[in-house]
Formats: sequence, C-alpha cells, structure tokens
Amino acid sequence: MAMELARGALRKMQTRLETPVAYEMVLGASRVPLNGLLGQALQLEFLGAINCIHCERLTKKSFNQGYCYPCFRRLAQCDSCIISPEKCHYHLGTCREPEWGAANCMIDHFVYLANTSGLKVGITRNSQVPTRWMDQGATQALPILRVASRFQSGLVETVFKAHIADKTNWQAMLKGASEPADLELERQRLMAVCADEIAALQQQHGLQALMVLEQQPVTGIEYPVLEYPRKVTSFNFDKDALVAGTLLGIKGQYLILDTGVINLRKFGGYQVALSQH
Repeated sequence: MAMELARGALRKMQTRLETPVAYEMVLGASRVPLNGLLGQALQLEFLGAINCIHCERLTKKSFNQGYCYPCFRRLAQCDSCIISPEKCHYHLGTCREPEWGAANCMIDHFVYLANTSGLKVGITRNSQVPTRWMDQGATQALPILRVASRFQSGLVETVFKAHIADKTNWQAMLKGASEPADLELERQRLMAVCADEIAALQQQHGLQALMVLEQQPVTGIEYPVLEYPRKVTSFNFDKDALVAGTLLGIKGQYLILDTGVINLRKFGGYQVALSQH
C-alpha cells in the first residue's frame, strides 16, 4: 500500500556536505530526507500542472529548468551569459536586470577543477561552494583561482577549456565514481601551459581581480549510492507522468532507481507527489 510522503512544486534537491552527502527532496514547503529511503520502493507522480519557479504562474511548458516563457525572456538569470559567462554584458550597460547582475555576477567567483565523469574545469559563485560541486556529482574539487566577477571567471574558463573538459558526461557520472585524480598536479599543469594567457588577463583586469590560489585543500565528496546502474535510462515527466522503482542511490541532482534515473532539477516547478510503497 502506498503512503504519500509529500506533494508540491518540485525544486532542486537540497544538500549538506556530509559523508555521504545528505539529500532532501523539496516539494513546495515540504522537505523530505532521502538518504533513509535508500533501498525503498518509491513513486513520483507528475500531477499535470507546472508553476514557474520565479513568478509561480501556471505554464504549459517549462523553460530553462522551471521558468515560464515570459520569465525566461525577461530575467537576467535566464540570459545566455549564464551558460557562457564570457558573454556577460553587464559592463556594456545592457544587463536585463542590473540590480540582479550586481548582486550575483559582479561578485567573487571561483574557477575550480572537479572530478565528475573525469577532470573538468568550472566556475561558481563564492556562496555556492561546495553546493555546486555536489550538484554536479563531483567526487573531488579544488578551487584554483578567485576572480572578482562572473565575466572574468568566464574569460579564465575559456583559457583553460582549450586544455581540459568544461562539461560533465552525466551518463558516465551516474555509472560510478571516477578514478581518484591528483588535482593539485593538474592545477600546476594547467597554470604552466596557460601562464601567458593568465598573465595577460591579470595585466588587463588587475592582479587583485584574478588571484591564483595555491595550497588549497581538495574537497572529497561521497554520495549515498547502494548500486550504480550498468545502463543509464532516464525518465521524463513530459512523456511519462509516473516514475516508480527502488531507490538505489542519489548523485548530483539525480535519483538512481532500479528502473532508471531522473534529473529532479530539470523539472523545477512541476507539481509532484512522492509516495513510498
């Protein structure tokens, strides 16, 4: 017999850096601890309604992981420069929301190395460490530069991604933990091969704006996973309103069930009911 645990508008899972990472599912005002449900039969049912995660209006289709179309077109957090920070145009005076840009983009960011499906470079706001790493399913992470704005972090990332990946292969990430890597050695290699480009950026923006970080501790992250899938099959609420199976693990923003995986962040704003069988 099914027992409903919560229902409401879905948001990305909340995380705490513990061993392993502690997860909570967010459904409206409800927070459901998930680690204790490992090995249990669960059911997620899409109830047929989607509310924009910004303005909460009903929308037939979700854009950019949870926004209605007007918000997607209007909000700075949905602009293309969020995906490609080197395209930030705040300094040109054309930001969609200058106050939001000042509070979220014109602040300190970290450029980091992470081990997700393998080594990658990434960027995040200072306030999103270590949340960003957990959301990506990283098992190791190391900050390598501290910069004064999102735009500058994008310029640095562009330099590095000529030599290292900047994206995670999510299927590979969900099949198991990557082999441990020497992130400090990789940092030294990258800084050596990119020394001229980094020096040029420092000359242009100032030494205080692009600070190279040395002797930083590597953050190791473990995830609550009983068993990884051999083959990754993903669920999609837009195609199937019912997702059911035994919870075998949680990594990144994915639930790993014995029947497939689902990226909960992708379905922000979807009205969902969570039940235990």
